[in-house]
Amino acid sequence: MDSVEMPSEDEDSKSAVTDSKEVHDVIIVGAGAAGIGVAISVAHSGVEDFLIVDRKGVGSSFAAWPAETRFITPSFPSNSIGMLDLNSVAVGVSPAFSMRIEHPTGQEFAEHLQGLADFFELPIRENTNILSLGKAGGLFHLETEEGTLFARKVIWAAGEYQYPSQGAFLGSELCLHTSKIKSYGDLTGEDYLIIGGYESGIDAAYHLSKQGRRVRVFDQNCPWGEESSDPSVALSTFTFERIKSIEFETNVELFSEKSVQSITFDGSIYELKTEDGEVFQSKNQPLLANGFDGSHKFVSNLFEHRDDGFAELTDQDESTITPGLFLAGPMVRHDGHIFCFIFKYRQRFAIVAQAIAESFDLPTDEFVEAYRSWGMYLDDLSCCGQECLTC
Repeated sequence: MDSVEMPSEDEDSKSAVTDSKEVHDVIIVGAGAAGIGVAISVAHSGVEDFLIVDRKGVGSSFAAWPAETRFITPSFPSNSIGMLDLNSVAVGVSPAFSMRIEHPTGQEFAEHLQGLADFFELPIRENTNILSLGKAGGLFHLETEEGTLFARKVIWAAGEYQYPSQGAFLGSELCLHTSKIKSYGDLTGEDYLIIGGYESGIDAAYHLSKQGRRVRVFDQNCPWGEESSDPSVALSTFTFERIKSIEFETNVELFSEKSVQSITFDGSIYELKTEDGEVFQSKNQPLLANGFDGSHKFVSNLFEHRDDGFAELTDQDESTITPGLFLAGPMVRHDGHIFCFIFKYRQRFAIVAQAIAESFDLPTDEFVEAYRSWGMYLDDLSCCGQECLTC
């Protein structure tokens, strides 16, 4: 997908477009956790004319997870005491209650999202790939293979899982990204090199270790030794528990502060060389677990950018240079706050929905009060970033 800004048009052409083409108040790009969640918020805010588009289908990124991979955040039906399930994307909804599963697989959560879409009767157009996004004459133009969609507002919620990072070292293309693995049971080699020691890297190491495979994990930092209670920075409790398993301790070797310089393959042996000159070998294709680039790169021309490369946003998660374009999901950043988990970025859905509803002169006081009561309305970022006590 290329990001292309459409040429400007005069008022007469704008009128012709709105008279003859499909124009929505809001189009939401992406039908994953962010897209479905923010759509429900938009509906609750009183906006009626909205459409969700996804290049595949509802929850398709979750359905593509390796079969063994589970949510690191636990689900618990605590709604009765006013504490929303950590994996919920909507007020009053608990995946734990509906699925009876504490740590769902990606496939199970995809089914949950499909159930939400059906229950809330969300208007969704699947198998619709956005080729380009631009704004002209006060309208957003979303080019698809079937034609052009028009919207007054756009929420970009296309996520990141389908856009894996391919690494920044020589020979990274020789690796297999963990997002491309259907099941760790399909990997039959005796030993594996994994580049990346955060959640997906340790998840891969755990499942391979359960099969008796020898695994060596390399990370330029030390996520398993990070002194932080923020799961955006350190490993989750769920992952630490698995690291303590007998199979993991027996079969996995962790190498911290080891930056990979290169990967080479001579036809039979893969060789990994670190920046400090160490060499490691394996007969099996190395696994790459270094995260994702994110879908926002396709519309990068419509955002200003921070020093870390993420989009510069207003207090309402709106582009600072393209009014009416909002961002939702794991790519949202404010100051040093990282909204990369569902229980974090869902707190911004109502912020976006309120801004859009008010732009259409809809009352939002009751909507905001309801979402705030559920902990789904985070407008005071000064309360973020609190660490746990160590005693």
